[in-house]
Amino acid sequence: MAKRAAPEVNAGSMADIAFLLLIFFLVTTTIETDSGINRKLPPMEENEEDVVIKQKNIFTVLLNGKDQLLVEDELMELKDLREAAKEFLDNGGIPNGQEGYCDYCNGKRDPSSSDNPDKAIISLANNRETSYKMYIAVQNELVAAYNELRDRRAEELYGKTFLQMEANYNDVNWPGNKEQLKERIERIKTEYPQKLSEVQDTK
Repeated sequence: MAKRAAPEVNAGSMADIAFLLLIFFLVTTTIETDSGINRKLPPMEENEEDVVIKQKNIFTVLLNGKDQLLVEDELMELKDLREAAKEFLDNGGIPNGQEGYCDYCNGKRDPSSSDNPDKAIISLANNRETSYKMYIAVQNELVAAYNELRDRRAEELYGKTFLQMEANYNDVNWPGNKEQLKERIERIKTEYPQKLSEVQDTK
């Protein structure tokens, strides 16, 4: 009696199927990446001389591990931080007629506070136990203080907010004079330069 042949499975195309599955997953799979915070760091300065900064020109913001704000040695709520920063930046403490007088500042002109926006520095220090959410919220409030002052100054000079001017400059279809617009943007940035120093307390 003849032996029956064992059934066989044609596996010749298995490599092709595996290759097609690999291509399918490569094409359809998305990998999320953390883009981080879009923040331009200040350029490295080659000048090694020590720069003397008056204490009154530094606005100190401390954020501890319990997410509590200490601003200029006083406890403060997050909702009040923006106005406090604007008041400091726009103070204009140098009297009229003296070098460095700010003729566009609308602050209290307190001689014990910042001299002008160009010399004013905001120092943000946080503890490593600080929550990420609170750290970003504080940072947003400080940046918003700069943006609101720039918007106000741009409207005074050109009738548009600073954000509108930047949007027009970045718009390839904007029909206006981009060279003139760039000069205006740079003027606003010069009058209200963003000087935000960030450090982390590792204790």
